[in-house]
Amino acid sequence: MHFTPPRFAAFAPPRGQDHAAVVIAGGGLVGLTAALDLARHGVRVVVLDDDDTVSTGSRAICFAKRTLEIYGRLGLGSRFLEKGVTWNQGRVFHGEREAYSFDLLPEEGHEYPAFVNLQQYYAEAWLVEACMATGRVELRWRNAVAGIENRADGARLSVTTPAGPYTLHADWLIAADGARSFIRRALGLAFEGQVFRDRFLIADVVMQAAFPTERWFWFDPPFHPGQSVLLHRQPDDVWRIDFQLGWDADPALEQQPERVRARVAQMLGSRGDDVPFELEWISIYTFRCRRMQRFRHGRTIFVGDAAHQVSPFGARGGNGGVQDADNLCWKLAAVLAGQAPDALLDSYDAERIPAADENILNSTRSTDFITPKSDAARAYRDAVLELAAAHAFARPVVNSGRLSRPYEGAGRPAPDAPLLRNGRPDWLLRHTGDGFTVVSNGVVPATGLPAITLGQDFEDHSGLAAARLGLGHGDAVLLRPDQHIAARIAAADAAGIAAAHRASLHAVA
Repeated sequence: MHFTPPRFAAFAPPRGQDHAAVVIAGGGLVGLTAALDLARHGVRVVVLDDDDTVSTGSRAICFAKRTLEIYGRLGLGSRFLEKGVTWNQGRVFHGEREAYSFDLLPEEGHEYPAFVNLQQYYAEAWLVEACMATGRVELRWRNAVAGIENRADGARLSVTTPAGPYTLHADWLIAADGARSFIRRALGLAFEGQVFRDRFLIADVVMQAAFPTERWFWFDPPFHPGQSVLLHRQPDDVWRIDFQLGWDADPALEQQPERVRARVAQMLGSRGDDVPFELEWISIYTFRCRRMQRFRHGRTIFVGDAAHQVSPFGARGGNGGVQDADNLCWKLAAVLAGQAPDALLDSYDAERIPAADENILNSTRSTDFITPKSDAARAYRDAVLELAAAHAFARPVVNSGRLSRPYEGAGRPAPDAPLLRNGRPDWLLRHTGDGFTVVSNGVVPATGLPAITLGQDFEDHSGLAAARLGLGHGDAVLLRPDQHIAARIAAADAAGIAAAHRASLHAVA
């Protein structure tokens, strides 16, 4: 591997019963993101993880623009851009010919691209470093939650370690312990949705191949007839290849390295490429599109795969989980600081359940197209692919994974825009996210909130900031700490902005 996983010392159990204001169960991508976000809001956090390292294998690799903006707010955006592979172009093939191509390049005037590919283990390692640097996150490695009692004043956790068990009382518990969440199962909370009868093989392949930096998806390719294949480039000459196997495939057999090597060699040989390669990681997965009925259960709140699952095509799992943390953490911080009532946390369910439903809907539609369940469905799909090569009207119907976009039902993330500050290039979103922020076009009366005033301290030289935010002269928008638009205030005055601020902190479902 090009990446050497760090190993962390196991946390020794404290004597007697321990206590923490906020405990996060799960030190993966979403749990660490939540820990860093809370720490930057001044909240001390304990993270429990049953392992002593970061994730194995590339796992979530496609980081969408909104997620990159969140990591920009958390101080890690530049690392994603420097290390990751930026891509905008995708191609869909049917058999031996290209059905169509698409370009995801967003309009100009954004700091971050449509997508960056990066192995999840890099992101987690950077998050660990950033959490430790805050001085507010205690990372307890090899600490597994073995029991939970959900109570009105928090959660009583039984924790096991290599040196023995202990009890930990959490005033608030964030369950980020993944799709097989122990906490969800221990509380008797069910997933509702579908498990699709199909299996896919993931292979991380190290090779210096001539494929372009694009997303390639094949339906019924000659090297894997009757099935589908996805190809993505990652840093370090690592390529993600997903092979559809069918429900009857034997997972143990299909993960044998010699069998995977034969599949990869056949794929490369079909192009006439003689490329040496090595296998870095192999896994099998099944499509699942489901969620919990509710994400908040008193003082225990579920995020990421612990709360909802989608099939991998479309990059909606990891991105959705990071956006869960983005939505939740400022609200929990406000409640802990006494700035908002407990009821504000009900808006997490109100905003993130529809987001999960949108992801599940898109993921289910992608799954149905990729793995048709009847002869009629397959005939329809193949006809669409044939038409797409020559007819533009058919291309929007082709579904090899509708790629991740942020949910815009309850407000929406503020769009980024280029600015000049003291004559130097800058970006709007770089100056938001530490708290509520007022962005105004013209003079706004003092409100005590951080403010970005276009035409004064910041020059909207392209006009994009005012246009994208819909700001006429004298208008303002109030942005929440997660950079979502909380309110629009025409002919803004201090009273109107203050009222919008109070309403945002007292929002209920």
